[in-house]
Amino acid sequence: MKARVFVTLKNGVLDPQGEAIRHALEGLGFGGVNDVRAGKLIELDLADGTSDADIEAMCSKLLANTVIENFRIERL
Repeated sequence: MKARVFVTLKNGVLDPQGEAIRHALEGLGFGGVNDVRAGKLIELDLADGTSDADIEAMCSKLLANTVIENFRIERL
């Protein structure tokens, strides 16, 4: 079984990587970009029967810093 975990910064947390991307896009002539938020995608190949609770625990304990990041799980 495969799952994807999307990790993004919470609203209000500064995103220097997103700001660097926005600035670079502006430098390339893409002027209509007001804001960029960068995140990460983690793909997991899990044993069949891995519970949602186990995946949530993986995210809370390691894959996301829940103080400043949110995560969303998508089973494939």
